Amino acid sequence: MTRTPIIAGNWKMNLLRADVTAYAEALAAAGPSGAQAPDNEVDVVLFPTPVYLGLAATAMPDWVAVGAQDVHAEDGGAYTGDVAAAQIVDAGASWALAGHSERRQYHGESNDDVARKARRALGAGLVPVVCVGETLEQRQQDQTEAILDAQLGAVLEVLAAAGGAGAGAVVAYEPVWAIGTGLSASPEIAASVHGHLRARLNGHQGGLGDSTRILYGGSVNADNCRDLIGRTDIDGFLIGGASLDPASFLRIIRLSTGSGDGS
Repeated sequence: MTRTPIIAGNWKMNLLRADVTAYAEALAAAGPSGAQAPDNEVDVVLFPTPVYLGLAATAMPDWVAVGAQDVHAEDGGAYTGDVAAAQIVDAGASWALAGHSERRQYHGESNDDVARKARRALGAGLVPVVCVGETLEQRQQDQTEAILDAQLGAVLEVLAAAGGAGAGAVVAYEPVWAIGTGLSASPEIAASVHGHLRARLNGHQGGLGDSTRILYGGSVNADNCRDLIGRTDIDGFLIGGASLDPASFLRIIRLSTGSGDGS
């Protein structure tokens, strides 16, 4: 089965209104008109800070989808500072992250919390991108597969439902030790972990491995993206710092899809 690559940028708590507008103008100037991405065979998604979610959804060219960096597990209510899935959809977004390592670390989100958020996102019509990954200490203690199995196991039913709903199941592997550190898992390490995740997905009833897109996220840049994307089980990227500049983001898209030399 052919899986359409995804090149996604997570802006985290960065950029201001003027930056979002300028970014959209840069992408519009570089890409084609209409709803097609630069190479016609890739899904491009940006995850802005929630304050600018509606602005980004309106300003970005049609070939760029917009997603939320987080989604609450409840439909609505007295949850100050949180954002409901229906509000995300109403703002014009169509994707949502669930379980980013920084949410797990700084907000204490459990595997069950992540599953509930992903389920709520899917129920609202959003494409959930479930993030999994191990810390440096866990890797050094040879716990990587056990940690990933627990994180993935909690969301298998949601991923199966996403595939059945036609939304498409998406997993993002983010080695926590490689996020924002300048370190990146070698292509061999990344490929090995992605292979494990796909095998785990294929072991689920009905088999999810062939249809689930698995992204790599961990200091992806123009220097390493081509080698990483060339690995069989890596279906794209969830990019952090390198996505803050539109020229850098476009270069990674072009290098990763073979639509140019990145210049």
